[in-house]
Amino acid sequence: MNIIDNNRNFMKSNFKEMENVVSDQMKNLPQPTLEKEFDKNREIINLISIEKIKIKNDNLIRNIEHRKSHRQYIEKPLSLGELSFLLWASQGVKSVYERNNKSYATFRTVPSAGSRHPFETYLLINNVDGLKRGLYRYLAIKHKLMFIHELENQNEGIIDATLGQKFTGKATVVFIWSCVAYRGEWRYNIAAHKAMLLDAGHVCQNLYLACEGINAGTCAIAAYDQEKVDTIIDVDGKNEFSVYLAPVGKY
Repeated sequence: MNIIDNNRNFMKSNFKEMENVVSDQMKNLPQPTLEKEFDKNREIINLISIEKIKIKNDNLIRNIEHRKSHRQYIEKPLSLGELSFLLWASQGVKSVYERNNKSYATFRTVPSAGSRHPFETYLLINNVDGLKRGLYRYLAIKHKLMFIHELENQNEGIIDATLGQKFTGKATVVFIWSCVAYRGEWRYNIAAHKAMLLDAGHVCQNLYLACEGINAGTCAIAAYDQEKVDTIIDVDGKNEFSVYLAPVGKY
């Protein structure tokens, strides 16, 4: 079987094969954390709650109709409220579900198979009011932003990592989603991986629509150098690895 045939089979449902598989959840093994742990000594930025954010274009029909990929951006910053809205819309936590006095699942603004939500959101911030340039991570459960560190040659680095797509270096902020694979595998084993990639599409589509609400644009990117992007966000490339990118800017 050639590579194309293998890839086509990956796209098909394989839940029938799960009949003979015992997942780690079924073995009563501890589930992975709902979100990566973070260093509380790092700089933590409070984001704006959704109740306090006013959106310029809140007509859903209009935003769906006008949704398209944008690759040209003007040099205008996002406000912290606008960034807060984009993060909430794409990965915001509405509630945490408790089971046996433990946090079992998060209910978010996007669907995810089994409410596993396997993604972490990293941001390359270039031009957001009140924030210095550099790499950040969204702490979705607390709706906060964690500053990780500054990056040398940040714009040139992301252009190189996205195979020469120059507009990525001109974005106000670049969203990079990583996948913590075991969150899905714990429950779904071999059936987890297709579901997790489908989930990534839900996340990015919400970002598209949210961008339309603030007169900004984005463009989903799946063409990138895996090792270079993993290095930028400082993940191991095995247990956690980048799966999707989306630069955002005003137009």
